[in-house]
Amino acid sequence: MGSLSKLYEYHHEKTRKTEFSILEKERGALFSAWIGKGKKIMDIGCRDGTLTRYFTEGNDVLGIDIDTKMLETAKKLGIKTKLMDLNDEWDVKEKFDAIVAAEVVEHLYYPDLICKKVAEHLKPGGLFIGSVPNAYNIKNRVRYLFGIQKNTPLEDRTHINQFSYKILKNVLQQHFSKVELIGLASGMSGSIARMFPNLGSFILAWRCEK
Repeated sequence: MGSLSKLYEYHHEKTRKTEFSILEKERGALFSAWIGKGKKIMDIGCRDGTLTRYFTEGNDVLGIDIDTKMLETAKKLGIKTKLMDLNDEWDVKEKFDAIVAAEVVEHLYYPDLICKKVAEHLKPGGLFIGSVPNAYNIKNRVRYLFGIQKNTPLEDRTHINQFSYKILKNVLQQHFSKVELIGLASGMSGSIARMFPNLGSFILAWRCEK
């Protein structure tokens, strides 16, 4: 875990601002509404807890990350934290009402195995909630056509996997009986993203039930 941990410490320090999360308010409000109160939650890839704070109140939250510096900041939310490489075996024995993976799965080697691990750590009827960049929205497709990576998910070197609506849904349906996908975007584009999540969304968010 040492080399990967250092890689993400560098990545977060150089390319990701603390106290910043893409479409933070939109995702924060959505995830909070989906989760509710009185739940036991595991937030995998929580970073500094910027998004986690939207669903800590009234819930018992465990934050997981590979970056020790980020976890130190997340602890200030009053949550429990654990250093862990999600690509390895998960050293967590509890079962959870909800597991959150916000902009995380695209960083992991085998999304299908991650979904399997999530399902194993959920209580019956538990929720898997998360989001990934929509790598194949219409803007990105045009950029790829001209060989442009800037302002696309391909620009981030830590993105191991790229998702479209169809690819993401196929992965989630392997391990969950109920899968809901919605598109998110900022400002006026939000309504377009909801209507046409495949081509119009900046981010794809999901809610799955075990």
